[in-house]
Amino acid sequence: MKQTRNRPALAVSTIRWIVLGVVAITMLIPMYTMLINAFKPQADIIENPLLITPQMFTFDYLWAAITSSKFNVIAAYGITLLFVVLVNLCCIALAAPVAYVIARGRSKWHLGLLLLFVSGLFIPGQVTLIPVVFVLRVLGLINTIPGFILFETAATLPVTIFLFTAYLRSVPRDIDEAASLDGAGPIRAFWACIFPIMKPVVATVVVLNSIGVWNDFVSPQIILGPSSGIYTVTTGVYAAVGQFSTDYTQVFPTLLLAVLPAMVFFIVMQRHIIGGLVAGATKG
Repeated sequence: MKQTRNRPALAVSTIRWIVLGVVAITMLIPMYTMLINAFKPQADIIENPLLITPQMFTFDYLWAAITSSKFNVIAAYGITLLFVVLVNLCCIALAAPVAYVIARGRSKWHLGLLLLFVSGLFIPGQVTLIPVVFVLRVLGLINTIPGFILFETAATLPVTIFLFTAYLRSVPRDIDEAASLDGAGPIRAFWACIFPIMKPVVATVVVLNSIGVWNDFVSPQIILGPSSGIYTVTTGVYAAVGQFSTDYTQVFPTLLLAVLPAMVFFIVMQRHIIGGLVAGATKG
């Protein structure tokens, strides 16, 4: 009887691993193709796109992409990293106090405020670009860095407030009461006592926002525009690769340079994503 009961469980487990394996392979094939073809000549890319040998392997095309006049990778890294840092700082500075008020509130108005922000998750960012362009043009912020930072910050607020609120609801109110007894007001109590223990969820938000800003193409392409002369990694790749769409020795190395930092950052920081999400999953 025991063996009979174990057979369905084994079958389910086997099917689960097969499905996960197929999904993993499906997702890894494009990445594998981009990686190996960044180090191969044009003829070998066309004839054997999924194969690489020591005879094919060369760093020449990758170095040519790094030193290309069409895509200044160092400048693009610097500009994109600046955007990532500024968006994270603005987003956390705005979302943390709002989430604290919502999490500590007891009325229906606080729940309504949370639902208002969370509703932003259901609106695709591309849908808001047209009205945003009109608003930024009226304010004189179109094709400027401040305009782009404001848009990206607003776009990251819904998920950030949602995660912060979920985490803060698991933080005991005793900390607030202890800070109040020591003479600290709500603002000082939050920044001095509550915010320092929010490191897990802050790390999660930083990782998610950083990858989102780094990989964003539509927003900088429209809000900054080619006329501004400001290129992020994605818009720089588009400007460089657009003129060499059939030259794969330009396309694959340039794409690898664009996605490599985001891949490394995600691999290093992925444990913080899980840690931050799990930390706010239950109420303590």
